[in-house]
Amino acid sequence: MNRRLVTILLSAFLVAALCSVLVYRLVGNRIESNKQQPTKSVVAAAQDLKIGTVLAATNLTTIQIVGAVPKGSISDPKNAIGRGVTSSLYSGEPILDDRLAPMGSGGGLAATIRDGMRAIAVKVDQVVGVAGFVLPGMRVDILISGVPPSHAGASGGSNNTEVRTVLQNIEVLSAGTDIQKDQEGKPQQVQVVNLLVTPEQAQVLALASNETRIQLVLRNPLDTKVSTVQGTAMTNLFGEGNAPFAKPVLTGHPKPHPKPAEMFSVTVINGATKTEQKFANPGGKQ
Repeated sequence: MNRRLVTILLSAFLVAALCSVLVYRLVGNRIESNKQQPTKSVVAAAQDLKIGTVLAATNLTTIQIVGAVPKGSISDPKNAIGRGVTSSLYSGEPILDDRLAPMGSGGGLAATIRDGMRAIAVKVDQVVGVAGFVLPGMRVDILISGVPPSHAGASGGSNNTEVRTVLQNIEVLSAGTDIQKDQEGKPQQVQVVNLLVTPEQAQVLALASNETRIQLVLRNPLDTKVSTVQGTAMTNLFGEGNAPFAKPVLTGHPKPHPKPAEMFSVTVINGATKTEQKFANPGGKQ
């Protein structure tokens, strides 16, 4: 066998052996360091849990976490059993104390209501509910449309209708269907959205639900700014100020109009004949 080829093969085997030893030591040190780190048992969800679920022993499991545990984690299942879930949990997710309602408050929607706040149900249709895109945790503005009391007796009918924004940046607690009875007493499904409001805002919504038509406007949850919005009347929609005429936009460089050439006249007398001829003045002066 070629002596040069043997030398190359031996060098390759030597490099491979050194790499194997290096990798073995690195992996061994990593495993050894993981064994030395303490593990802690924390309570986790055994399956997906929805908002309002009252935790039972069958809903819980324990998992081992190496190193630091999440802040607010629960180590004893007894501290979670009987408490309501205030935020959706997924299978295997550690359960944190602030994701559960206080002990004794029960479950359901009431467990998700913060101190000092109220939950009010607003009956909406598919359009008012922003075509089904209003989901728990989202933020909406509330618009009302109707005829103001000052214009109720005036002539004009629907022309006196006005729209105003009464509440802004309202949190949605839940959205779904409810069974209610119509005027004939027959059950029917209606869309209901539960909103988290203050007691003062609950009074405004209760009055608006009975006297006006409510429209929900979806907004970005990160946009918490409350803007000053003026009401709009039906007659304003057909005003000239709301439909300005589009002005033509000039593009490029306008071409200057050529100036007419300046003329000068010459009188020619030929005997008894007198004629007058006009010529363009090349110098621009007459």
